[in-house]
Amino acid sequence: MARSWKSVARRALYPAYEARLARRLDTARLPAHIGVMLDGNRRWARAVGADTAHGHRAGAANIEPLLGWCEEIGVEVVTLWLLSTDNLNRAASELEPLLEIISDAVDSLADQRRWRLHPVGALDLLPTATRERLKAAEAATADVDGLLVNVAVGYGGRREIADAVRSLILEGKDRGLSVEEIAAGVDVDAISAHLYTRGQPDPDLVIRTSGEQRLGGFLLWQSAASEFYFCEALWPDFRRVDFLRAVRAYAQRERRHGR
Repeated sequence: MARSWKSVARRALYPAYEARLARRLDTARLPAHIGVMLDGNRRWARAVGADTAHGHRAGAANIEPLLGWCEEIGVEVVTLWLLSTDNLNRAASELEPLLEIISDAVDSLADQRRWRLHPVGALDLLPTATRERLKAAEAATADVDGLLVNVAVGYGGRREIADAVRSLILEGKDRGLSVEEIAAGVDVDAISAHLYTRGQPDPDLVIRTSGEQRLGGFLLWQSAASEFYFCEALWPDFRRVDFLRAVRAYAQRERRHGR
């Protein structure tokens, strides 16, 4: 009975708490680019006695609310890590339904024409059908003047850096440059210009759900100066109040950038 009353009290008080958090955000210190590691779908499914696919579907359903919260505070870019390169090694019985759930979620976002979608990752490692659906969603939203959403599928930070360097080398070769000339042109700016997120601002804030406190290969290059927020909530349970707490923590930190 005590737990029930506590639950009722929380549900009654959270709207007012959320509103207070939103009002007190320092609008001059809000992130322009937020990266989110959507972690904990499988653990959530086990906790509620459901199968893994149910957990992934619950996680997919929480993406649209997140993007709405980002729009509310003026975020310009969101990067969602939906599937890592390591995840591609999972058993087909789990991977195939997961890829279908991801594709359906991206299709749904594209159908709304509210956000501009940009797949990032080693798309060549994905099944043809998945790759084509991601690219179709990107094409369908290319003219949308809204929040830019990077959909990281088959993504790994080390793979991204390797792909960037490989692209830089091949570009130099196509220009007829010698090995020495190509090597001389390899610097931070040149590699950045060949990343999956080239032309975009680096993430100001990276959020990881599920209580894990590690990057796991997410935006390794781009997050050198990012702030990190680790949330205990499993991704399907991540709420607007959790999001606002993360943004508040970011706004309250003094960003020195090596000074």
